[in-house]
Formats: sequence, structure tokens, C-alpha cells
Amino acid sequence: MSLTVKSKSDIKQPIRFEKAFCEFFAGIGLVREGLKRLGWHCVYANDNDPKKQELYQAKFTDCHFHLEDVRDTDKVLGKLGNPPVLATASFPCIDLSLAGWGRGLSGDHSSTFFGFTAALAAMKRRCPKILLIENVNGLLTSHGGKDFQAVATTLASLGYYLDSFVLDAKHFVPQSRQRVFVIGVHRSVVNKAPVVLSNGSAFDPWREALEQTASIRPKRLIQLLESTELNTGWIASPISAPSANVTNLKEFIDLDENQEWWDKPQVLKHYESMSDSHKAQVDLLMLDKKAVHVGTIYRRKRNGTTRAEVRFDGIAGCLRVPRGGSARQIVIVIDRGKLRIRWMSPREYARLQGVPDFPLVGRPNQQMAGFGDAVCVPVIEWIDKYVLSPVYDAIA
Repeated sequence: MSLTVKSKSDIKQPIRFEKAFCEFFAGIGLVREGLKRLGWHCVYANDNDPKKQELYQAKFTDCHFHLEDVRDTDKVLGKLGNPPVLATASFPCIDLSLAGWGRGLSGDHSSTFFGFTAALAAMKRRCPKILLIENVNGLLTSHGGKDFQAVATTLASLGYYLDSFVLDAKHFVPQSRQRVFVIGVHRSVVNKAPVVLSNGSAFDPWREALEQTASIRPKRLIQLLESTELNTGWIASPISAPSANVTNLKEFIDLDENQEWWDKPQVLKHYESMSDSHKAQVDLLMLDKKAVHVGTIYRRKRNGTTRAEVRFDGIAGCLRVPRGGSARQIVIVIDRGKLRIRWMSPREYARLQGVPDFPLVGRPNQQMAGFGDAVCVPVIEWIDKYVLSPVYDAIA
């Protein structure tokens, strides 16, 4: 009897996935910045905004950026080549936010999500094994939650098991910025992933996992998860809420005289536009002649009147795209009894998004639009550390 000895090349080796990703709706590249710490490298970045492209390429000098409408599937796939293991998509939020007039996923901007999923569908069996989707909290309430359900069922139809949670940037930097994240793990690898699968039983460990993380899976989200039937299933990543942030807004704001502080008439105008309760906060702090107090102002329409609303809790409001004066954040400083006010600078926007040294190219409004439309880098780093990289390590 003769024995046939197989060479190493004859033995079927397990597939190894390179730690690479492609990003859609890439913006200025802050998802990429958040993923690079644990070794992810970007092989493709897509967006259709040339002003954001300019900022992106000032930070990342390689040539992965593809300026193209994501809905042009053939061009996207032609440029992408072989899909990597992870795909990210921070799709436009404007139609899902308060500024979107209720258009939701049927709006011109947010509907581009379906351009992304069309690209995934066209990849077929070569599709990424892991997904990271991001949008504003309005995704949970838009059209009574039906838009969130549409996102979930569309991704599930492509073979992804899904998890979702809400994170606030204030756990990492002094900025209030809640965002909804959806994680997808493809059915071909989900049994290897360190996740809890829903089994639909009365004692479903998935439900228990949700209840243990109520601070990042709020009641409204859990209601949507439990009421949305997927043709794959729901999963829960074994995560805990982030610890409290220990930084203060004062550490992120420039206080020197070289800043563009407003003149007295402009300062008085904004002071007079405050409500009595907000004026009282300012008046009380101005009595303190020894300390420096740093806060922010947003201008909001209240009953047809523009009001300057202050906060001195050490946290900035959510950075936004400066489409109008009410969307741009204002710095207010009470320096040992002296009141000073000015616009927040692009550099301060960068700090509050976790990229203090980001190269600032183009005009200030272009820069602030890029940061206001982006993700907070430490939030992405946290998701990578506790969710994405553990899944990658398990399936690679």
C-alpha cells in the first residue's frame, strides 16, 4: 500500500482577512483617523464633496479618495476593486435631523444610504464581513422609527446580523454629540464573532445584554430592535458604557488676546438677546473677580425671536455645519469679571472632534463644515477597541 503525502500547498488553508477597510461618505476622514490606531488601513474612500476632499487629502496624502456619487455603482466598484473586510458609512444626516423637515430616507441627501447598500449588493459574495454605520439620533425617530427599520431590514437582506447603540462624544471630549451606530456582521462569519445572538426565547440572552447597557441602548432604541424582524437576526456586542470624560471645555479654548474677540456693541447685542434666566447666569459669574469661566452660546429662534442661549457646564454644544448664524457655535468667556465673546474657531472645532493637529486648508467655513459634519475620533477609537477589532480578530 502506498501513502500519498500532501504538501502544504495541497492543504486547504483558512482564509485570512487583511485588516483593511473602505469608507463611504468619507467626509474629511475622521472615521479613518479613528481606525488607524489599532492597525486598520484604508484602501478606498468615497465622497462627492470636493471641499471635503481637499481637507481629507491634506490629512491623508495617499490617493485612495474617489470623488464620485455613491449611487453610481459601476464607477464605485470599478475604483474599489476587491472589497476589504470592513466597510464604514456615515451617510448624510440632514434629512434625518431637525433641519430636514421630516424628509427622512426619502430626502435627496439621506437617501444616498441606498446607494451604499446597492454597492454592497453588487459585491455579492465578496462583500465586507463587517459594517459600521453612523447617523444622528433622528434616525431613531424619523417617520416614527420606520427609517431606522428600513436601514436595518435593508442591511439584513444583504446577509448582515445587526447590533446598534448610541454614544455621546461627551464621554471622550467636552462636546455633547449623540450619534446612533449600527454594526453589521455577515452571516458567513457571525458564528465566529464575539457577540450574543438573539434566539427569540423567553430567556433570550440578547435581551439581557441590552438591558445591561441601557445607557447606550436607550428605551427607544430597544423598542425598535425588539419590534423589527430581520431575516438574519439581532446581535449584541459585549460592551459597557464608556467611563465619564474628565476634560473641561476650558482646556480646548484659546483665551489669549490674539483671538478675534467681538467689540463691545456686538457683545452687548448678544447679552441683550439672552432670556432673563440666561442673563442671570452671566451676571452671577461676572461677580467672580478671581476665576475664568468658559462656556458656549447657540442662537436659537424662540417664538419668533432670536435668543442667545448660554451653557457653562464645561461641555460645548454639538458642532454643526455652519449653514446659518444659528448653526455656528459661539465662545463666551468671563475672565475675572470681564465678559468676552467670539465665534468658535476652526482649530477649536478640530480639538473638540479629537484631532487637535488636523491640517486646516481652505476657508474657515469650509473647515467648520467639515468638522461639523464629521464623527468624533475618540468615539470611533472606542468602537474599534471594543467592537470592530475584536470581531476582526475572531474571524481573521
